[in-house]
Amino acid sequence: MMSEDAGRMLVMYDDPSDQRSLSLDETSSTEESPDETRLSLETTADSVPYIGQRFATHDAAYEFYSEYAKRCGFSIRRHRTEGKDGVGKGLTRRYFVCHRAGNTPVKTLNDSKPQRNRKSSRCGCQAYLRISKVTDLGPAEWRVTGFVNHHNHELLEPNQVRFLPAYRTISDADKNRILMFAKTGISVQQMMRLMELEKCVEPGYLPFTEKDVRNLLQSFRKSDQEDESIDLLRMCRNNKDKDPNFKFEYTLDSNNRLDNIAWSYASSVQSYEIYGDAVVFDTTHRLTAFDMPLGIWVGVNNYGMPCFFGCVLLREENSRSFSWALKGAGRFTQDEDLFNNLCSCTGFLGWEHGKRIRVPRLGAWKKNLCINGLGLAKSVSSYFFSLQKAFLGFMNGKAPQTILTDQNMCLKEAMAIEMPSTKHALCIWMIVAKFPSWFNAVLGERYNEWKAEFYRLYNLESIEDFELGWRDMVNFFGLHTNRHIANLFALRTLWALPYLRSHFFAGMTTTGHSKAINSFIQRFLSAQTRLAQFVEQVAVAVDFKDQAAEQQTMQQNLQNICLKTGAPMESHAASVLTPFAFSKLQEQLVLAAHYASFQMDDGFLVRHHTKLEGGRKVYWVPREGIISCSCHQFEFSGILCRHALRVLSTGNCFQIPDRYLPLRWRRISTSPAKLLQSTSSDHTERIQLLQSMVSTLVTESAKSKERLDIATEQVSILLSRIREQPVASQGARDISPIHRNL
Repeated sequence: MMSEDAGRMLVMYDDPSDQRSLSLDETSSTEESPDETRLSLETTADSVPYIGQRFATHDAAYEFYSEYAKRCGFSIRRHRTEGKDGVGKGLTRRYFVCHRAGNTPVKTLNDSKPQRNRKSSRCGCQAYLRISKVTDLGPAEWRVTGFVNHHNHELLEPNQVRFLPAYRTISDADKNRILMFAKTGISVQQMMRLMELEKCVEPGYLPFTEKDVRNLLQSFRKSDQEDESIDLLRMCRNNKDKDPNFKFEYTLDSNNRLDNIAWSYASSVQSYEIYGDAVVFDTTHRLTAFDMPLGIWVGVNNYGMPCFFGCVLLREENSRSFSWALKGAGRFTQDEDLFNNLCSCTGFLGWEHGKRIRVPRLGAWKKNLCINGLGLAKSVSSYFFSLQKAFLGFMNGKAPQTILTDQNMCLKEAMAIEMPSTKHALCIWMIVAKFPSWFNAVLGERYNEWKAEFYRLYNLESIEDFELGWRDMVNFFGLHTNRHIANLFALRTLWALPYLRSHFFAGMTTTGHSKAINSFIQRFLSAQTRLAQFVEQVAVAVDFKDQAAEQQTMQQNLQNICLKTGAPMESHAASVLTPFAFSKLQEQLVLAAHYASFQMDDGFLVRHHTKLEGGRKVYWVPREGIISCSCHQFEFSGILCRHALRVLSTGNCFQIPDRYLPLRWRRISTSPAKLLQSTSSDHTERIQLLQSMVSTLVTESAKSKERLDIATEQVSILLSRIREQPVASQGARDISPIHRNL
C-alpha cells in the first residue's frame, strides 16, 4: 500500500503536455493565517481571487475562478493535482490555469488517418490559481495559496469571450429542443433563429454556436451510420428497379463503408442533353442531418428557369472525392469475398421474414434473402455496379462547355484533371455572399461605396481597364495588405467578366439566376430525415420544379408579345425564340436604335450617338452570315448585342441569321416533318420538338374559345391513346417522357 507521504506527493496532470511547458512557482504564494481569511461562499461581481481565500470544495473554487476569468476575458482549465482520492491524505492541491497556458502538444502522425491542421491557441501563459486542502481547523476546506494574474496575451472583450469553448454549453433542455427541430427538417440556421426568438436574445447571443449544434447532431447519428448507408443503397436499388433510367454510383472506403454517392433522374439526364452547355456545381451546402458536403449540378432551360442535373453526397471535401464526383473512378468486382467483407463491416445483409439478419455465406444469401420485398435468387452480378463514372457517366460522357463553382481549391484541382476542356469559373454570387464577413468590419461606413466600385470593375469589358481600376480601388480604400483582396485579384481570371466574356454561361452569372437556383436548392437542403429518404425528397423537389416550370412556360407562352421597334428582325425573333430569350434580345434591339455605325477597312465601328470616341468593333461577312462583336455578348449569353444588331439593320438585313438564334433559346428546334424521319439517335431533338409543338398549341388555342374547346377535346383523346401504349425497355429512350413518372 502506498504511504501517506507518497500519496501526498503524487502529481497528476489533466493535460500531459502541460508537464513540460508550464512553470508554477511555489515561492509565488504565501500561506495566510486563519484569522486573516474568510470563506467565500458567495461572490460579488467585482470579486477577485486573493491569497487565503477559502472555499468549501475545490469545485466551488473552480466555479469562482471561471466566473472571474469570464469577466476578465479568458477561460480556465484544470491543470494538475497533487495527491489522489482514497490514497493517503487524498487530494491535497489543485491548479487551475489560463486556457492559453502551456505549449502546443506534439501530435503523433498516423498516415492511415487524416490529420486536422488546426492552429493551437496555447502560448505559454503563466496565469494560474492554486488551492490547497486544509484540515487543521475541523472540516476540510480549500484555501487559495497561489495566484498569478499576469497574461502574455490580449484578453478578449465581453462580446468575444462568450465564444470560447469553456463558455459554450448546450443545456439538456436545449438538446431536446434541437433534436425535435432536427426531426421537423429545418436547417441549423433556422434552429438558431427560432431559439433566439424563444429566449428573447439578439442574433448571435445564444450560449452556443452553429458549429456546436452541428457537432451535437453528428453525435446523435454516430450510432447508426452503417444502417443509414445500407438503407440508402437499398433505396437507390429500388428506384433503379422501378425506373431503369434512374442512375446512381457510389464508392466504398478502405473499410468497405459508404464513402461517396451520386445520383440523377431520367428527366435530369434528358434536360442535360439540351441544356447542359453551362452548369453550376454548388458545393457550398451540407446535408445538415448528416454533416455531409452536398454537391448539386444545376443549369438553366430555354425559358430561363433552373433545371436539376444531379446530386452528390461526399464524405470528405478533398481532390479525390471531387474527382470521383466529376468523372468517377474505380469499379466493383463480382468477387464473393469483397461482398462478404462489405457485409461483415456493416453487420447487415438484408431481411428475412421482415427481420434484419447476418448471413455468413453468399450461397445462403442468394437462396434465402430478400431486400425490401425483392427476391434475390437472381444472379448476384446484377446487383453489383460499375463505378466507371459519376456525373460524366450519367451524362453519357458529355462535359459542359462551362461550369461555375465555389472558391474551393480542391474542386479547382479536380476540375483541371477531370474536365480539362471545360471552362471553369467561380460563381460571383457565392463570392459576394462572403463580402460582409470579409470587408464590413474593415471598411466600416465605406463598405457600400467599396461594393459599388467592385461591381463597376466586375462589369467592365476591357482587361486593361479592370486591372488599372483594381489598382486604383486598392489605393483609394487602403486595402494593400488585405488578404481577401489579394486572393480575389490572384483568382481574377476565374470570376471577373473581362476574362470570361468569350465563354458561354447562359446568363447564370446574374443575381436573378442565383436567387432562383438557391430557392430550388433550399426545398430539400435542410432535410433532417433518414439518409435513405433524402433521395426521394430530392425527387419530390425536382418533380415540383418540373411542374412549376411547365406552368411558368405556359404563362409565358400565353402572354401577348409586344413588339417595340416594328423592325422585321424583331417579329422574326419573336416567332423563333422563347419569350424569356426574346425579351433579352428585344432589349438589345431597342438600344441598337441609339447607336451609329461607321464602316471601316476591317469591319464596322459602332458607338453611342452621343459619343465621339471609343466604340465596339463589329465584323460582318454577309455572304456567310457571320457576324461578331468585340464586346463578346453573343459568346457570353447566346443573345446578339446591340452593336451587331445595328450593323445588321444598317446592312438591310431583315432576319437574324439562323446561327445567332441558338437551339437552346428556341421555341422550335426543327421542322415537324423531321419527326417522321427521326431515329433513336435524334432523341433530344424529338423531345424539344414535342415541347415546342405543345407551346405553339397552347399559344394558338388561347386566341379564342372555339380553338380552346377543340384543342382540349383532341388533346384528351390523344393522351388517352398514348397511355394505352406499352412502355417497352427497348423503346424507353425513344418515347420516354421528358418528366419522370412516379
